[in-house]
Order: sequence, then C-alpha cells, then structure tokens
Amino acid sequence: MVNTGLYLLTVLIWGTTWIAIKLQLGEVAVQASILYRFSVAALVLFAVLLLSRRLQKIERSDHLFCFIQGCCLFCFNFFCIYTATGYISSGLASVIFSMATVMNVINNRLWFGLRPALRTVLGSCLGLGGVAALFWPQITDGGFNADVLLGMGLAALGTWFFSSGNMVSVRHQKKGLKTTTTNAWSMFYGVLMMSVIILLQGVPLTFSWDTRYIGSLLYLAIPGTVIGFTAYLILVGRIGADKAAYSTVMFPAVALTISTFYEGYQWTELSRVGFGLVVLGNIMIFARWPGSKIPAVLRRLQL
Repeated sequence: MVNTGLYLLTVLIWGTTWIAIKLQLGEVAVQASILYRFSVAALVLFAVLLLSRRLQKIERSDHLFCFIQGCCLFCFNFFCIYTATGYISSGLASVIFSMATVMNVINNRLWFGLRPALRTVLGSCLGLGGVAALFWPQITDGGFNADVLLGMGLAALGTWFFSSGNMVSVRHQKKGLKTTTTNAWSMFYGVLMMSVIILLQGVPLTFSWDTRYIGSLLYLAIPGTVIGFTAYLILVGRIGADKAAYSTVMFPAVALTISTFYEGYQWTELSRVGFGLVVLGNIMIFARWPGSKIPAVLRRLQL
C-alpha cells in the first residue's frame, strides 16, 4: 500500500509539473529558472530537517556521492533536457526520457549485478511504444536533421544522468542513509554546479515578479522537487530502480490527460492506442497475478 501511494504521488506530481515548466518559459533564462527552483527546494528541505532535527550526519565519502547525485539529478539532467527542447519537440523529448526505464535496467545490472524480471522488460517496452504512439505526430513533424539529432542526443544524455542519479540513490539507501538528507545535500551541490554553468555561460540572473512565474516556481520547487523526488527515490529503494522508473512512462500520459481539460488536447485513434499500451505496461509490471500460470512463468524468468 505504501509503494502504491508513493508511485501515484510521483506520477501525479510529475505529470502536472509540465504546466508549471511551461509558465516558467519567457523572460527568465532557463538556467536561471533551474537554479531558482533547486535553491528554493534545498532551502525548504534543509529548514524542515534542521527544525525537526532529522538532518542525518553523513561521512565525507557520502558527500562525494551526494555531489555526484546532485550533478546528475539536479543539474546536468535538467540542463540537457531543457536545452534539448530547443532542438526537438517536447513530445520527442518525453519519449526519449521514458527510456529511463531501459537505462535503469541496464545500470542496475552494471552497478549492482541485478537481473531484471522479464515482465519488467516487457512492460517497459509496451510503455515506451505507448508513449511513442501518444507523441507520434510531434515526433514525425519536421523530419530528422542535424539539429534534431543534436536534440535527441542531449535528451538521451539527460536521461542517462537521471538514471545514474537513481543508482547513486540506491547506493545511499543500501548504506542506511535517509533519502531526505541525501536529497538536501544533493540539491545543494546541484545548485553549486548550476551556478558554475551560469557563470561560464554568462547567463544573466534576472527574475520575474509575475505571480504566474512565482507560483509555478514554488510548485516546481516544493511539490515538484522536495516531495516528488523524495517520493520517487524512496520508491526506488523499496521496489527497485527499474520498476520505479516506469513513472517516467506514466507521467507523459497523465500530462496529456490533463491537457485535454487544460488546453483542449484532441485525442486520436493512435493516441488512444498509445494510452492503452502505457496502461497495459503498468499492469504487466506491477499487477499481482494469482492463479495465472503465464505471468508466474514470466516472474521466474530472468534476463
């Protein structure tokens, strides 16, 4: 029940952050918005932990891994994905980011020697196919050229950073470190690294006092980052990075569902099929199959 709650919380929060991200675009540079987001998130998380006396002491080696996690999850990941959307559609970026399910399976094998269950792999493939169908018009729009390939490469690199951050979090939790503490320090180090990038690129640190910008910033910082990333990484520790990463397949589907009411998104036969495949993939990975012989066989098979 706890795992279900964490999974739904992650999907619902990350499935709605796209609205807030869209409201962030405009007069403030993307790099600056990322910096503000994680600065606020780190301040809030540190304040809560210090006031509640729940900030865990960690060793110097743990700080090193927090630095790596911060660079992966709270800096390079977002920098690559945001930059990629300047070259490719958000739909294609979403499809590539959904590849985190596959990357987590591979990284789990490389980092920890864990073999994925066949049902997890099959469910992930169904989900990836579903997301591709959902965004197919955006994917095929404009064809493929050097800029598109660059955008795809950046999106894939950002996804790899996201997956690598997952692996570092698994390392933390295996050692008994609290996710809230490691997240707080990781956000701090991510902010430092993003500050270096901004300094090197000469990005102006402008700010917008528009209520929409401030509201979206607070939503991205607190629910989107403090709550969303904490819930997700706890889930990674509880059910494994390969299964938890299926949330990256689910939240584009949730985002489009919300877009139906928020922006009047029009569903097609292909998008309905895609949504159905995403749901089937979810069932394949997480559902329990009492009395069913075929799924029981799948559970025993390992890659």
